[in-house]
Amino acid sequence: MQFNFSGLRALVTGAGKGIGRDTVKALHASGARVVAVSRTHADLVSLSGECPGVEPVCVDLGDWEATGQALGSVGPVDLLVNNAAVALRQPFLEVTKDFFDRSINVNLRSVMQVSQIVARGMIDRGVPGSIVNISSMLALIPFPNLTSYCCSKGAMTMLTKAMALELGPHKIRVNTVNPTLVMTDMGKGVSADPEFVRKLKERHPLRKFAEVEDVVNSILFLLSDRSASTSGSGIFVDAGYLVT
Repeated sequence: MQFNFSGLRALVTGAGKGIGRDTVKALHASGARVVAVSRTHADLVSLSGECPGVEPVCVDLGDWEATGQALGSVGPVDLLVNNAAVALRQPFLEVTKDFFDRSINVNLRSVMQVSQIVARGMIDRGVPGSIVNISSMLALIPFPNLTSYCCSKGAMTMLTKAMALELGPHKIRVNTVNPTLVMTDMGKGVSADPEFVRKLKERHPLRKFAEVEDVVNSILFLLSDRSASTSGSGIFVDAGYLVT
């Protein structure tokens, strides 16, 4: 499926690595002007080399004040992908305030803040828009040692619905993409046990995890006019896991 985003400006958070990086590259190849947001300067430098014209913004989205300063004058944005996330592993009984707060601040609070900034601009300009929040199948099921992450993604489901309800009258659609495990750097970090990975893969009816490309294709679909009547919903890229 080919997408054409010529004439549109997109903002992608967590753009330095994995799903975010490939989303930037796909949007750039489809004609969009892209603002790439990452906390890692070196990743933005290399991404700008691969995608000339990409606008890099280096900021830690877990910092409310720094984010507001970095993105407060970002300019017109038509498409937003809230992808930035951390997956901090701790058993439930050992979860610390710092780990929990960091998970919520990056995975959830930044979604609200960045979306507020972008949506206000859309409304002021009187233009429609599309926002895609990158969630997880762990919004619906728990994994061991990922309590904080699961909580943040479960809350994202309701945040997405609330955004869709209030932004819908302004012709702004809001949806999620919910992948199973994707073997990005983050995915490898939370699945370091080979035996756990083997058993987990066997529980997927398709006997596979999701590829980055599978997730990116779903993101592009929800950003595009081909999903013009879809809002407050989600696409599960889970290889059938949730049917078991």
